[in-house]
Amino acid sequence: MLVNVHVKNFALIGEADLNFAEGLNILSGETGAGKSILIDAVNTALGGKAGKDVIRRGCDYALVELTFRVSDERLLAECRANGIEPDEYGQIIVTRKIMDGRSVLRVNDETMTITRMRQVTGLLIDICGQHEHQSLLHAARHLEILDLFASERIGTLKNAVSSCYSEYQKVLKSLEQFTMNEEERIRELDFLQYEIREIEQAAVKEHEEEELEARYRKLQNARTITENMNHAAYLLGYDSEESAGEQVSRAVREISQAAVYDEELKDIESQCSTIDDLLGDLNRSISDYISSLEVNEEEFFEIEKRLDVIRGIEAKYGRNYALIQESYESRKNKAWELENYEENRKAALRRKAEKEQELDKLCAQLSAIRKEEAKPLAEAIRQALLDLNFLHVDFEMAFERTSGFTRNGYDTAQFLISTNPGEEKKPLGQVASGGELSRIMLAIKAVLAETDSIPTLIFDEIDAGISGRTAQMVSEKLARIARSHQVLCITHLPQIAAMADAHYRIEKGTADGRTATSILRLDEEGMLEELSRMIGGVSITDAVRETAREMKHLAAETKKEL
Repeated sequence: MLVNVHVKNFALIGEADLNFAEGLNILSGETGAGKSILIDAVNTALGGKAGKDVIRRGCDYALVELTFRVSDERLLAECRANGIEPDEYGQIIVTRKIMDGRSVLRVNDETMTITRMRQVTGLLIDICGQHEHQSLLHAARHLEILDLFASERIGTLKNAVSSCYSEYQKVLKSLEQFTMNEEERIRELDFLQYEIREIEQAAVKEHEEEELEARYRKLQNARTITENMNHAAYLLGYDSEESAGEQVSRAVREISQAAVYDEELKDIESQCSTIDDLLGDLNRSISDYISSLEVNEEEFFEIEKRLDVIRGIEAKYGRNYALIQESYESRKNKAWELENYEENRKAALRRKAEKEQELDKLCAQLSAIRKEEAKPLAEAIRQALLDLNFLHVDFEMAFERTSGFTRNGYDTAQFLISTNPGEEKKPLGQVASGGELSRIMLAIKAVLAETDSIPTLIFDEIDAGISGRTAQMVSEKLARIARSHQVLCITHLPQIAAMADAHYRIEKGTADGRTATSILRLDEEGMLEELSRMIGGVSITDAVRETAREMKHLAAETKKEL
């Protein structure tokens, strides 16, 4: 459930911190007080659109933080499967901070993309507003509703259809290559065989280029290397009094003569002799290296020629040995396909036919289950509509088959309704008014609530276009849903507000010369006063207060019977 909503610097809200209760949470207030701003803030945190205009004037950022508590084991498993781990208290904290030109979304301090945020929070909360009522006019939404209703029966099957469809698309893609005529096939095969021979004749070996480049660089700079090493030999050798070798040898002799008179100098004499020996070894190594550094012009040009071959192959087929081999294997496979073109084409056609047969079978199974489940769904919605004061209603789901396959099977479906005796059932968009659409959506939500694992439902404008007895029946339906789900509902109707388990008043006022929206949870007396305002408007008399008290009492009795 949604435990807490914290909003700061969002539109007209300076700062608000709300703790929500289980059951039915009602939000009410005067027209224009900003009731929908709170829902807008929640929707923004869930990944909805958020321009910089939502930031309160004069502020650098807007912040919305939602705290959910998850206790249901099934829902916990779904959260974990989506990479979300609640804390030790079962809490999941969703945060969105909107700044000028950018926003940051986090779930439990993990940064999220908008797409991922919607995916994760879709497990926790569902907002039903005017936009969703209107979505009932689109037939594609009707099939989604049916699939939600039948999710336990078709979930695995839908995944199988989707997987098979992906494989089918790959087969169709593979068939696209079998469009060339015989002349084109022979021409492309000849060219591939030429490239294959070229790679084979080059016979590039792994690490060959690096080894040749090192040898080439050494031969190319042999003169400079020789000059440098000769100078080093002069500095370290024994051919000049200034050379290190000659100087160290002289130092050894001087120390040896002194050591005759002092035994303590023996160690120094030994160390100096060691240095002399090392210099001797070093000079011999330098001399051997210089002797070996002979430039073979033929070798030099052979290396240069081989490097040109390797680099030419790299320019055409890949910048290193691994890519050349990959290119070689790709061309060999393509050549094999062209050599066996007709056989491969027939094999691909067989795979297409097999996959079509498999996909058709899966889609038929899915369609059959959908048509079975559509009947109890339609009947449940019909009953729910009767509960919502549709005096007469016929409701069913009509199916058609798409011209081809889709990832969702081959069904299209739409709800048909008749609200008057003797009238033909027609699509919702041709029959239902805006107020009726809101009640139909409520009926659907009530039916889905029995199988839906989403713990929190928000209803905005669910009371559009209704009053009187219909409003009372809507309130009872909301209360019934609230027995198994947490429900947040914005309303202006006292019949609905009377059912509240928790009630919040939203007000617009002025503070420090600025307009601001405030939200306050009401106590029992406050709930009665707000209900009185909703009944009586400006004039709240004792009679109005008594009516409010009576409505609250009747609502409590009704909830006991649900």
